[in-house]
Amino acid sequence: MDKDLNYYLNIDYPFTVRPDTDDGGYIVEFTDLRYCVGTGDTIQEAINDAMIAQSEWIKAAFEKGIAIPEPGGSEEYNGRISLRIPKSLHKMVVETAKREGVSANQFLSHLISIGIGKKTV
Repeated sequence: MDKDLNYYLNIDYPFTVRPDTDDGGYIVEFTDLRYCVGTGDTIQEAINDAMIAQSEWIKAAFEKGIAIPEPGGSEEYNGRISLRIPKSLHKMVVETAKREGVSANQFLSHLISIGIGKKTV
């Protein structure tokens, strides 16, 4: 059975939210929908913009016969993790990463690799 447009429009695609360090505000990116993003001055504005972009992206792909991926895509491990943490912890991560001269992502990746590398008793 072929999937219709409404099927794809009703899928909950995962997304990430990050600060826009160049222009201020926030950027929302869909991990499974290439180049589908939203922006806004606040997180909610960015998410609202992204939902409109997602709908338009899916409609355009469907009309042009372009394959629309399912959430999770064909890549089992794409290297991305969306994680919510308390603001105070986020602040500590960012400040420590700055002191170390690396990005917050690099710093968290390092911490995770250290944790995974430890032997459990």
